[in-house]
This record gives sequence, C-alpha cells and structure tokens, in this order.
Amino acid sequence: MVLSRQLLNMTRADRLSRVGERVAQVVPRIPVTGWPGGLFGRRDALLLTLAATGLGFEEIARLRRTDVTTERDALVVKAGEGWVRVATESGVEPVVVYRNWVEVLGFLDRYPSAKLLAGRLDKGASLSVFADSARRDEQPLFTPIDRWGHTPYDPTPLTGHSIAALVRAHLAGSAPVHKRPPAWQPPTKSGEDAPVPVVVDDVELDQGYYERGIAARRGAHTHLEEVTDILDGIEDEADKLLADLLALLDQSSID
Repeated sequence: MVLSRQLLNMTRADRLSRVGERVAQVVPRIPVTGWPGGLFGRRDALLLTLAATGLGFEEIARLRRTDVTTERDALVVKAGEGWVRVATESGVEPVVVYRNWVEVLGFLDRYPSAKLLAGRLDKGASLSVFADSARRDEQPLFTPIDRWGHTPYDPTPLTGHSIAALVRAHLAGSAPVHKRPPAWQPPTKSGEDAPVPVVVDDVELDQGYYERGIAARRGAHTHLEEVTDILDGIEDEADKLLADLLALLDQSSID
C-alpha cells in the first residue's frame, strides 16, 4: 500500500512537472493587451498558472477574491483549509500574472464599461493603478466573458468544466483566437427579411377590430421609432463621460 502511494505521488509529481514546463512555454505568449484578446489572455494566464500548482479545476472555480494574496515575489492561494505558496518558476512570475488580472477587475469595479476597457487595452495603457483599488470580497475571482468582452453583472463563477476546457486547449496549442467582434449595425429596411405569414383559422371579429389594431400599431411605431437611437445615444454619452473622467484622473496622476 505504501509503495502504491509512493508511485501515485511520483506519477502526480511527474505530471505536474510536465504541466509546469508547458505552462512556462505558453503563458509568456498569451496577450495582455489588445481587445478582446488581452482581456481573455490575462484571465487565462492566471488559470494556467494556478493549474500548474496542482489545484483542481473545481478548487480554482471556487476561488474568491479574498482567497488570493501576494507575499513578496510569491502568490499565496487558499486551498481547502490551508494555503499554497506559488513562487516564480521557469520564467513565469505568478505575482505579475495575478496582478495583470486584478488590474482588469479593479478597472471594472470603478468603470463597468467594456468599451472603456477596450480602449485602454487597445492602446496598451497601464492599468496598474487599478490593481490596488480592486475589491477584496467574496466575489468570484474568475467569471465567464462573452465574445464582446462583457462579464456578468451578477458575478457568476467560471465552472470547473469550463476551466478544464480552457487549460487543456492552451496546453494543446488549440486555444481560441479572440477577434474583435464586428460593430453592431441596425438593419436597413431594404435588407430586412420579409415576415413569414401566419396561417390561422377564420375567426369572426367585430367591425372595428382592424381599425383599432392599425391605429395602435401606427401609434406605437410613431412613439417608439427613435427609442433605439435614444438608448444608443445615452450609452455613448455615459461612456464619453466616463472616458473624460478617466482622462482627468490620468492627468492628475501625472501632475
């Protein structure tokens, strides 16, 4: 029984060593700038770094912001009832990898706008000031990210299954390439698909039915015609105000 345990431990240690070597090759090549590749890259680099320590995928999924801290040049991560110390190895600096992701979290804590974050990452602007202001609470450390770079408003943890898939894809060299999604364009009237007619049985309706329906549709069309443009304008104005505020803060920090 003792020999079996030793063999299992040796096998696990060998596997982790090989995973660590592969992670050391992959992490430096993952982008931390550009949109949305830099956003996904910062998150996935930390996932890989933690996976190389031997933490299970479900353990990583359960991590909260308060479960990770730094100690000089090492990352300290809560694992079960204890803590795991992750030091620099094979060129991968876990503190730097962790800070890259926390910078994003801190930015979104203060400015919950994917558009503003995209501008920062596209320019390669420093986000270091936001790392120290990031909330340290019970929110999940890792959340899903959609193709537009949005994280859920109600923080939902990334599942262990998703983490496993991401880690394996990166290690296998088949991680998805996150391209900038095309800008949304409202459909033109000429390009709209013709509505499919609905066939219903004959129904006896009162004489004023059609007139009331047509009047209601005409009124709704008139009153709601500009709602989409108005909402888009409000969103653009809000983003502009945030961008102006951000520029002022940047200027004050330089002064």
